[in-house]
Amino acid sequence: MSVPTSSPRIVVAALYKFVTLNDFEALREPLRQTMLDNGVKGTLLLAKEGINGTVAGTREGIDALLAWLTADPRLADIDHKESFCDEPPFYRTKVKLKKEIVTLGVPDIDPNDTVGTYVEPEQWNDIIADPEVLVIDTRNDYEVEIGSFEGAVDPKTTTFREFPEYVREHYDPQKHKKVAMFCTGGIRCEKASSFMLKEGFDEVYHLKGGVLNYLEKVPEEQSLWRGECFVFDNRVTVRHDLSEGEFEQCHACRRPISAEDMRSAAYEPGISCPHCIDSLPEKTRAAARERQRQIDLAKARGEPHPLGRDMRKASSS
Repeated sequence: MSVPTSSPRIVVAALYKFVTLNDFEALREPLRQTMLDNGVKGTLLLAKEGINGTVAGTREGIDALLAWLTADPRLADIDHKESFCDEPPFYRTKVKLKKEIVTLGVPDIDPNDTVGTYVEPEQWNDIIADPEVLVIDTRNDYEVEIGSFEGAVDPKTTTFREFPEYVREHYDPQKHKKVAMFCTGGIRCEKASSFMLKEGFDEVYHLKGGVLNYLEKVPEEQSLWRGECFVFDNRVTVRHDLSEGEFEQCHACRRPISAEDMRSAAYEPGISCPHCIDSLPEKTRAAARERQRQIDLAKARGEPHPLGRDMRKASSS
């Protein structure tokens, strides 16, 4: 993707790799320090099964981080995709230790052992246009609502943990011979395809690099993508050219919200929106009010504000 050279822009890098990291705990602090030393912000997850996350910084900062990562032979070919923005999409630097870098919740699913067939973006249209291919969007329901591929099935899952049950209830390996799946950056489909192969599905395809890779590589006039693509940073969504989209985000329930949503009487910035006005418990709403107060104070002082905190998690902590 071309970037204007007249002014420096913030580089947003989504990266992951499934690889056995027996020493992942020991990697946490040197990785975090490398990010801090180079002004890189965002969150990276480390687990025995690999690394995953999205970070942002200057061109030099991202390059330095990638150089540090790829110096480890296990991460030499780490998958990474870039887009660009003018405002910081993250305000903190975090490296977290996890059981899984993407949580499916099914034991013994290892993409390093078994994985579906990768499909390059340039070949994806042909795959999903085949009437014999079942095309499944593996993302969460609120992501699918704002954009997806033409003809794709929406499982209406609220978390990736629900995907295995959805597949077992709706599809039969004897009837559904060809399956193609996609997600934002490709990582979910690594696990989803591994799971489906273990369940007995014969031909399982997945979009290499996910939707973001497709939007970068496939010209818009040839695209079968409809709508915008949700991203897990303060840009909320991106358009086909990977520029920042039109959606905002409700910082109480984390769902993307449109201009129409924001005109609703149910919308109160930082507190509620039409999607959550009737569902959030009072404890969550109280936490959201306090958080919004802190955001307003931070803005008044010209300081970074805590947009990354998920109030749904705060209510259960």
